[in-house]
Amino acid sequence: MTTQRTVLHLACLALVVFVAGACSMSTSETAGGTARASTADSSGNDWTTYHGTYRSWHYSPLTEINTDNVKRLRVAWVHHPGRSTRGLQSTPLVADGVLYYTGSYSRVWALDAATGKPLWSYFPKLNDDLVAAQTHSPYTRGIALGQGKVFVGTVDGRLIALDMKTGQPAWDTKLVNSEKLTVGFTGAPLFVKDKVVIGAQGGEWPGRGPIFGVDAASGRKVWEFFTVAGTEEAMKTWGGESWKTGGGGGWMAGGYDPETNTVWWGTGNPAPLYDWAGSDWKTSGPRPGDNLFTSSIIALDPDTGKLKFYHQELPHDAWDFDSAVGEFVMLERDGKKLVVHPNKGGHVFVYDRKDASVVNVWQLAKNINFVRGVDPKTGALIGRRDLPLGKHTNLCPAIAGGMSWNSGAYSPKTGLYYKIGQEWCMDLEVIKTTPVLEPQAQLDIGANFTLRNPEGAKAHGHLSGRDPVTGAKKWEVMFPEPPLASLLATGGNLVFVPDPRGMLRAYNAETGQELWSHNNGIGHNGGIISYAAKGKQYIAVATGWGSLVGDEFGALFGEPYKSMPKDSGAIVVFTLE
Repeated sequence: MTTQRTVLHLACLALVVFVAGACSMSTSETAGGTARASTADSSGNDWTTYHGTYRSWHYSPLTEINTDNVKRLRVAWVHHPGRSTRGLQSTPLVADGVLYYTGSYSRVWALDAATGKPLWSYFPKLNDDLVAAQTHSPYTRGIALGQGKVFVGTVDGRLIALDMKTGQPAWDTKLVNSEKLTVGFTGAPLFVKDKVVIGAQGGEWPGRGPIFGVDAASGRKVWEFFTVAGTEEAMKTWGGESWKTGGGGGWMAGGYDPETNTVWWGTGNPAPLYDWAGSDWKTSGPRPGDNLFTSSIIALDPDTGKLKFYHQELPHDAWDFDSAVGEFVMLERDGKKLVVHPNKGGHVFVYDRKDASVVNVWQLAKNINFVRGVDPKTGALIGRRDLPLGKHTNLCPAIAGGMSWNSGAYSPKTGLYYKIGQEWCMDLEVIKTTPVLEPQAQLDIGANFTLRNPEGAKAHGHLSGRDPVTGAKKWEVMFPEPPLASLLATGGNLVFVPDPRGMLRAYNAETGQELWSHNNGIGHNGGIISYAAKGKQYIAVATGWGSLVGDEFGALFGEPYKSMPKDSGAIVVFTLE
């Protein structure tokens, strides 16, 4: 494949102010920059960072589309990128009337946000043999904007900067030796101040799960933080030289607190995933000890990459219920500045933003038996279910987690946090594996597993509206299968849920009443946003099916997933008729 760039339009479209109070700073100074990303929710015209703003709310304050008129929502335009292996898992971004998104094979498009007209496209030249050998490939879940550039990580270990107006590459930096480790970048970068922060894959691979800070102007690597044994303290939590087996990848974009200049990031599980030592994991097995900083949330200085503080949500994670979920929902409650972070184990952790001390822990998933509970005051696990060598039945949740990487949403109008819970379990056999150091072409899991229904129930999913700090539930909606796409809340008192069967659904954010739906023809596995262009509000959603989790739906749920294609996808954009 050769590099291709088609420049159809070189002038950046002017932003049409749709909501009073829109940002008045110039595009050259702020497009995708720290100031805009942290204040964009004041206008809602743009969506300039992966989680909407640094607050990670996945919320648009736009009100043109609301509970009274959402039934008039119709398709405005569709863009088919082609070669959508494993569908589209991207969250689009919008700045100044241009929509940017990335598809499979790290390809990037810029489109007129009002019409869908292509402005430019960029197809990076990749190592095709490497991509074919990867398990988490070739999808890319998002991009970042800043300093007039679009930043995209590639599945073969590079970070590329493109000119926002033309798609012309500004720099191309190799950060991970993917040919040696077969890992790259699938998650979105985060633009902070003058740097681009990005985490590599690495839950089941060697490589020490690095997170990088890269100079946005030059592409020069400024710092690198190892989530596996990245400090002297952390090295002591890996018996022997077991840190060499790796893991810990921070594969989803985190958040940023401008007030304290702190980047929050979640990390993946250690490798090998399942530890045959069972309850003797402190002193024996393939990776004795707590295994810092895997399955943790970490706080970094974006200027230096130095660790400020951390909390390990799952010491010695032996289940793949890691903390790499990128949501760090930043709120204020009773004079305290808090951050809310869900993890795959099915629990939601609430932290004090000043030091990651635990304020509360509440349970979202209902079928949990890998622990008896989590101490809401300390975050300590209560009653671990460790898994020695051999067969085990009905471990809950399943490896896909009680929650997954897809983001929930928070509405400041309702004060509710909207999140998908996943109810499924699995049977597994823990096996001994030879420690893999390099090269590594497949997952170092250490178990064979089969997803199953929970005892006495069928596997399913649910959407609920809850108090983000206490977990108190106001309403709940059930789904026959867990939705795997991210959610969107809006100022029009709506919550949008792209479901796995292909229906995009809109709910009343106060009550959970379904108000509208549209069949997009294929399952959803990516992001959804809202923005304004040329005086109108739009809803844009990624469609397309196929992922390590979605691949299991056919065996567990049957149709339509057994025959749902995994090589197509599109950005579908809606507005009022």
